[in-house]
Amino acid sequence: MDDDSDSRSDDEFRIETRSIHAGQDPNPETGALMTPIHANSTYEQDAPGDHRGYEYSRTGNPTRTDLEANLASLENADYGRAFASGMASINTVLNLLETGDHVVTGNDVYGGTHRIFTQVYEDYDLEFSFVDMTDLDEIEAAFRDETALLWLETPTNPLMSIVDVEGAAAIAHENDALCAIDNTFATPYLQRPLDLGADIVSHSLTKYLGGHSDVVGGALLTNDGELDERLGFYQNAVGATPGPFDAFLVLRGTKTLPVRMERHCENARVIAEWLADHPDVDRVYYPGLESHPGHEIAAEQMDDFGGMLSFELDASLEEASAVVSNTEIFTLAESLGGVESLIEQPAPMTHAAIPREERLEAGLSDSLIRVSVGIEHVDDLIADLDEAIDSALASPSGST
Repeated sequence: MDDDSDSRSDDEFRIETRSIHAGQDPNPETGALMTPIHANSTYEQDAPGDHRGYEYSRTGNPTRTDLEANLASLENADYGRAFASGMASINTVLNLLETGDHVVTGNDVYGGTHRIFTQVYEDYDLEFSFVDMTDLDEIEAAFRDETALLWLETPTNPLMSIVDVEGAAAIAHENDALCAIDNTFATPYLQRPLDLGADIVSHSLTKYLGGHSDVVGGALLTNDGELDERLGFYQNAVGATPGPFDAFLVLRGTKTLPVRMERHCENARVIAEWLADHPDVDRVYYPGLESHPGHEIAAEQMDDFGGMLSFELDASLEEASAVVSNTEIFTLAESLGGVESLIEQPAPMTHAAIPREERLEAGLSDSLIRVSVGIEHVDDLIADLDEAIDSALASPSGST
């Protein structure tokens, strides 16, 4: 958007417009519409220490700057930082903590998050409590004097549990702790946690914001200038920053985020309703279903219910594995949020790092299947799932 003094500020435009234009003015010299890929490692200085805003691309790159501005606008944030992966973003938040600090988080948190908490940072004398985040009383009871961070996901991965962000953030602030939230599943198109009281929003840009399964990245967004400076220090000091080609690919993805999310949500809702009526499905985890225990809170804090769902079969781990291994349109793969539909089994895949006893206690059964619903025709997707379930379980309800 133009820098003219008479132009409207980004926050006056709706997210569909900002996703395309925020942080991305046409090049003033050439008129090029697309953000250039600034493939530079270093920049000329006019005198020692006198540079034109950039000196070394780990510290700052113009393509990355445009991406960070775009993401900040989408999350209604004043500041944005981009990283080489979603885990690099999470690691940077943990860099804010000190020895002896305590973190409260969810008992069905993403497996990679659980791994970095328990297998990396516990070695640095940080403590973590994993609790049911759908219960505000349980969250509050987990806080201690040394609690410095409340780490949220909502919807959670893979059980699609819904956390009351406003209520949870209030508990954190009452206890002088930061509230950070992984907003990857919802995206800023469906949910903007900073508006609900969160201090930091984290994203895996690999997922919906990139949207095409061809880039890995992460981001942190905040409205706190002092906090942003601390995050920026670790971003530069640790150096887990994205290259300009990756930043360009994510910018390409954010332009179509609204239209993609609409189709993701539409398809997921239809599939969730179909699965809920399937005789071999014990339970469907999708916040768009009225039967979902977090449906009402999701309806209040989200604009729609997302493209992710999980379902539990009346089957063994081996039978569930046969289902996910025999789809034609759904691809058996980790990750999520691309235009293509993906299917996976959390127990041996994305959540294998969590001990089985802990996983079962949190409700992650062996037969749980997670689906990232793409933007293909929904009838084709349902037929694919129906054939895979019928073939694996030899159900009399099937057509074979």
